[in-house]
Parts: sequence; structure tokens; C-alpha cells
Amino acid sequence: MSTKKSIDYKLYLVTDRNVLGNRDLIQSVEEAIQGGATVVQLREKNCSSLDFYNLAIKLKKVTSKYGVPLIINDRLDIALAVKADGLHIGQEDLPLTVVKTIVGDDMIIGVSANTLEEALLAEKQGADYVGIGAVYPTDTKLDADYLTLDDLRSIRKAISIPIVGIGGINEKNAVEVMGTNIEGVAIVSAILGKQDVKQAAQELLRKINN
Repeated sequence: MSTKKSIDYKLYLVTDRNVLGNRDLIQSVEEAIQGGATVVQLREKNCSSLDFYNLAIKLKKVTSKYGVPLIINDRLDIALAVKADGLHIGQEDLPLTVVKTIVGDDMIIGVSANTLEEALLAEKQGADYVGIGAVYPTDTKLDADYLTLDDLRSIRKAISIPIVGIGGINEKNAVEVMGTNIEGVAIVSAILGKQDVKQAAQELLRKINN
């Protein structure tokens, strides 16, 4: 289990098998980690609980091998079953207060927020980090509401827990998003949608580190 204070959210990889084509998810995530991905969130919206569990078990072996936290999206049952490092919940998932009563302080808990009010509430209720977005249009979440970079700066000033920018972030705009003084950027297609996943991760990390 990764200690919460030492989590590096800088290059936060979110999985989406739709952008991989025929490529293997587990292998692709391992290549992304080799390229510098610092956190992996397993996001599965259209598979059975059994398939999600089996995929999470395989992925946990890879993330543990490299000492990278594995965050499960939405599914507390899967996160508990595979002893994941964390859980990421949205505004329509189980309430954070309920999740905290179940997992205590044993798991990293992230919350998606679209407004300052949602971010403040997440911090107050004990979230370890917030995912703020969508910053840009994204094919992976078509119903998202958008924020400006100024919105991100305002939320950064108002809360003290780590912030990960989410939504449409890629090699062209990651630097300006990180320029709002947040801790990390969530990336999907700009890593997993590339032919050379490892190189894509390396290039993104190099840009946001400069």
C-alpha cells in the first residue's frame, strides 16, 4: 500500500480500452508506467463485475511491480476485492462519507468535482485528492461540463489537497494546465491512443517537468 503523502499525481493515467484498438491493456499500461506514468486508474464502464475483477487483479500485479498506485474508478467492491491502493468516485457514486466509513484511512480516495463547491465539500469530507474537470472537450466523457484555467486557479487557491486536471488533456495543453499550480494531469488518449505508449508517456512527462 502506498503512503498517501508520497503519491505523485503528476502523470495520472486513466484506462480506456476503446482507444487501444486490438492492443492489450495490461501490456500497454506497463509500457506507460515504464514511460513515466505515476498513477494508474482502471476505468471500466461496460464490462461485467467478473471481467472488471479479473482485469484489476492482472493490473494490480503490474502496478505493484513498479510501485505505482492502482486506483479503481467507481467500484468500491472491486477496489476492496483486489486490495487496490485507492478508489475514485464521481458525484453520482457512493457518497464519500459512506466510502470513508467502509475503508477508513486504508485507501486513497479521489473525488471528481466540477465546481468550487464540490471541491470544497470533497476536501471537508476527507478526500485525498480531487479530479477537476472537464478542462477541455473529451471523447471519453461526452456529457462533461467544462471549466476554464481560471476556474482551476480559483479552486487551487481554495483547497489544500492535491488536484488532478481531467478531460481532454494531451501533449498540446498539459503544460498550460500544470501551469495553474495543480499536482497532476489525467491522461487517456494522449498515451494509450498512441502507437508507442512508452514514448508518449515519456514525452508528456518531459514537457510537464520542464
